[in-house]
Order: sequence, then structure tokens, then C-alpha cells
Amino acid sequence: MTDDRHAAPDRPASLRSFPIRMLAEALGSAGLAATVIGSGIMATRLTDDVGVQLLINAVATAAALVVLIVVLGPVSGAHLNPVVTAALAMRGLVPAREILPTAAAQVLGFAAGAVLANLMYGGAAVSISTTVRAEPGLLLGEVVATAGLVAVILTLVARDQQGWVPAAVGLYIGSAYFVTSSTSFANPGITIGRMLSDSFAGIAPESAPAFIAAQVAGAVLGVLVVRFVLVPRARALPSAGRPEA
Repeated sequence: MTDDRHAAPDRPASLRSFPIRMLAEALGSAGLAATVIGSGIMATRLTDDVGVQLLINAVATAAALVVLIVVLGPVSGAHLNPVVTAALAMRGLVPAREILPTAAAQVLGFAAGAVLANLMYGGAAVSISTTVRAEPGLLLGEVVATAGLVAVILTLVARDQQGWVPAAVGLYIGSAYFVTSSTSFANPGITIGRMLSDSFAGIAPESAPAFIAAQVAGAVLGVLVVRFVLVPRARALPSAGRPEA
């Protein structure tokens, strides 16, 4: 999930123009939101077993992430997550000026994907979630989930192993659904999208700010772990922009 290097005006040939990259981020984010919310709705219709519902949601999300990153990585980098974009910028892999427009494209995509999922299952286009997620343990889970996600992506990119990113991200999020108390939102954009669906995957608006703050804290922690533990600065970062994660 990377993009241009911060100080390099020349973008790799595999990455497209800025408007096309923003469109790809919006489309990918919409696809991810539709998957997360849609599979959650489907799961509740297929079974009353909450464990099976979560398994369905997790498997669908993990698989979709792999596909979306493989397909969109060469176009936009397939960040699909505002804190991933910001973390890449902190490591000098994305121009800082692109953080806000990329995040805006992602959030719009997540909102559109939520609307799409609601409509596919016969609901109102927007149904504000009533699922409160406010326990301290859930917030700690979001810190852990986001820190791990950011660390995985940045480490693979810095080690020139970006070909592993699609599988690693899919496997990480799929497992984090069951490891973290919060079921691993790990993404401010999807958190906003999930506010718009009163379904299995939803989150009440009053719970979202704390979740997003925890995700930002987790992203910073992930960057620090990469910087001081996994990929010390003495190890040179790759000179070319990266197409994935």
C-alpha cells in the first residue's frame, strides 16, 4: 500500500495520474466497505450463531483485501486506509501533500460502499448504527490492531518484499478479527462507513471518535516499532515507489 516517495517528483510508471489514483482509492474503499458490511448482513441472515457470523465476516473481508490490493496496487498503491497513507508519508514514501486528498477519496468511497451494501440487502440507503462500542478494552484492541497492520505494511515495503503485502494484509486482518477485542476495524475510513449501516458490522456515531483516536495512536505506535525495531533507519529504504499495501 505505498505510493510515490516524498521527495521524488517522478512517479513509477506503474502508478497512474493523481486523479486516477484518487478514483482507484475511492473505488477500492467502496468495495471494502461493501464487503465488510454486506458480508455482515448476509452472515446474520444465514445463521444465528454469532461465532459463525464473525467467521463469515472475517473470511470475506480478508479475501476481499487480497483481491483489492492485487488489482488496485499498481494503480494507486491500494492504501484503502487513511492511517496507512499517513504512516507511509511519515516514512517518506508518500508526499505529505497527498494525505488529505487521499483520505478524502477513501472516506467518500467507504460511505458509498456502506450505502451500496444497505441497498443490496433491501435496507434504507443510510441507517445510522446503534451498536455502541465504548469499552476501554475495545479501544486497546484498536490500538493493537492498527499498530500491527501498519507495522506489517511498512516492514514489507522497507524490506523490498511488497509482493507479500496483499496476502499479509489479508491474513493479518482475517486473524485480527478473532485476536483483538474490537474485531479489528484498524481504519478510520471504514469506521466512518460502518456508522452508516445499522447492521452486524456497524458502530454508533458516539463510539466512532474514540475508535478513530485509538487507530491514530496505533498507527503512530506501528511507525515507531518499524523505525526502532523492525527496520532501523540504518537500513536504507528502497529507492523506488511501491505499488502495494
